[in-house]
Amino acid sequence: MAMPVDRKLYLGPRLRVLRRELGLNQTQMADELGVSPSYLNHLERNQRPLTAQMLLRLAHTYDIDLREFVGGAPDASVGDLQEIFADRLVRDIGIPRHEVLEVAENYPGVADAIGRLYRALGDLRRMPDRVEQLGAEPSASAAPLDWLRGLLEHRHNHFAEIDEAAEALAADLGTGPEALLQAIPAQLQNSHGITTRVMPQAVLGDALRHYDFHRRRLMLSERLPLSSRLFALAYQLALEALGAPIEAAVRSCAPPDDEAQSLLKVALTNYAAAALVMPYARFFAAAEESGYDPVLLEDRFGASFEQIAHRLTTLDRQGARGVPFFFLKLDVAGNVSKRFAIDGVPIPRFGGGCPRWGLYRALSSLDDPLVDRIEHIDGARFVTIAKAVRRVGARTPAIVVFGCHEKHAPRLAWQARASSEPIPVGVSCNVCIRQDCHERSLPPVTRAIDLRSYQRSATPYPFRVI
Repeated sequence: MAMPVDRKLYLGPRLRVLRRELGLNQTQMADELGVSPSYLNHLERNQRPLTAQMLLRLAHTYDIDLREFVGGAPDASVGDLQEIFADRLVRDIGIPRHEVLEVAENYPGVADAIGRLYRALGDLRRMPDRVEQLGAEPSASAAPLDWLRGLLEHRHNHFAEIDEAAEALAADLGTGPEALLQAIPAQLQNSHGITTRVMPQAVLGDALRHYDFHRRRLMLSERLPLSSRLFALAYQLALEALGAPIEAAVRSCAPPDDEAQSLLKVALTNYAAAALVMPYARFFAAAEESGYDPVLLEDRFGASFEQIAHRLTTLDRQGARGVPFFFLKLDVAGNVSKRFAIDGVPIPRFGGGCPRWGLYRALSSLDDPLVDRIEHIDGARFVTIAKAVRRVGARTPAIVVFGCHEKHAPRLAWQARASSEPIPVGVSCNVCIRQDCHERSLPPVTRAIDLRSYQRSATPYPFRVI
């Protein structure tokens, strides 16, 4: 390849990349090219230009295409960098094209590293849990469900105005599940003209609850257990009698779109229903007295384990605050369907929770809750209680778990059942940087895989330590 005699070629970064791709150190390459290691070092540092004779030696020794080696940066590399620098995170810097070309042409290793980091950032953006841990603000374009979860966590899952209105209404309905099963249908009939009936499965099909607007009739499936029937009755009464405080709460939260507004209204109506079945003052007193024993609370209020766990996350009334619990519901495949997080808790937003936690042990018994003590990679410790719960119409049960920081453990009657040695866990494999984990299913997106042909690690997907 003929080269212009007046052009000096400084291609040190490309020479260094070539050497590393060949797996050679400077001494080895210098020996193969017939030059001194110090001369090769000067070439790689762009302190000496590459001569035509040296280019011919490179082509002859390593069978490289000189046109490709000498040519400018590949269009793909330049295009990738331009796309990265157009990202909303850095576009305000306004990096000019000639700087992009200079990086791509003279520092291909830097360009490749930037590309890898940007791909990792893309993965992290698809995992809002990790982004929140890094201190980023939630995206304005987040899905409605993500917006709702963020709102509930920001409000500590507590809506005082709804609790107060529900508590006043519940005072007229009597105490205990038996009284409510009689009083709520009577209230619906007498005050709102709504009749209630339990219907056979053949009539309702897959529906568990159906309200006929024209006949003003609430129909409940015979498949619903008593706790679910009671909650369905309370939900309908909340729609009819607590519409004003629910609508006021919806307006104060300012949902960004119609879909988010619909989700929020359903969530707040569920909240109101729970507040009718488990009025704040009575439920808080019972929780404190029992050491937050979910089994005793189930019996006293006629609620399910899942309903009790949900309600425990809402106890944030000034002067009567309960233990700050987090909540998680997942299926047998590990997919998270419901969650309520507190600061620092190691639970995922989506599927792929930590296998070390071993929540699936709860599936071995549908009656006996599983109590654990866990330790996050940052040293924070939590106590948790999990239980497998049956789902109407589903072939498999779900797992419901709630827990809190270990500092609150003395208030919990059931924490003594947890082992003294905590289980070391992470959020999920793709963001966890714990190295001594034999249960890892994915490498962390923030680390480079470190596989070696001459060595096999006992842990899956070994990665480089920064």
